[in-house]
This record gives sequence, C-alpha cells and structure tokens, in this order.
Amino acid sequence: MKALVLGLAILLATVIAVLPAGLDWWGYVLMFLRGAAPVIALFISLIAIFIGISDIKDRAEAKKEQKRGEGE
Repeated sequence: MKALVLGLAILLATVIAVLPAGLDWWGYVLMFLRGAAPVIALFISLIAIFIGISDIKDRAEAKKEQKRGEGE
C-alpha cells in the first residue's frame, strides 16, 4: 500500500513539474526524449535480435528432441 501511495505521489509531482503552470519542464523532457530515442531504439533492437536467436535455438532443439523421440 505504501508503494502505491508513493508511486501516485511521484506521478503527481512529475505531472505538476511538466505542466506550464508548474515548473514548465516540458521542453527539457522533449530534449531528453530526442536524445534518448536512438539509445532506446538500439536497446530494443538488441533485445529483438537476442529473442530471435533464442527462438532459432529453441526450434533447433525441438527438432532434435523430435528426432530422438522418433528414433526410439
């Protein structure tokens, strides 16, 4: 319950900080997102590549298991 209340408080503080009537940090947030977008895209692509490699390995292992089952 404490984590939920703390999370909501931080969310509210963040929204107030971004609004023009608050601290007006929206420009800084956009600047950060523009700079972070290529890095985020890099991490997402690396994760997708690792998932694809893992999927290929799993399919190869499943074929091996299937051949072992048919051979017996």
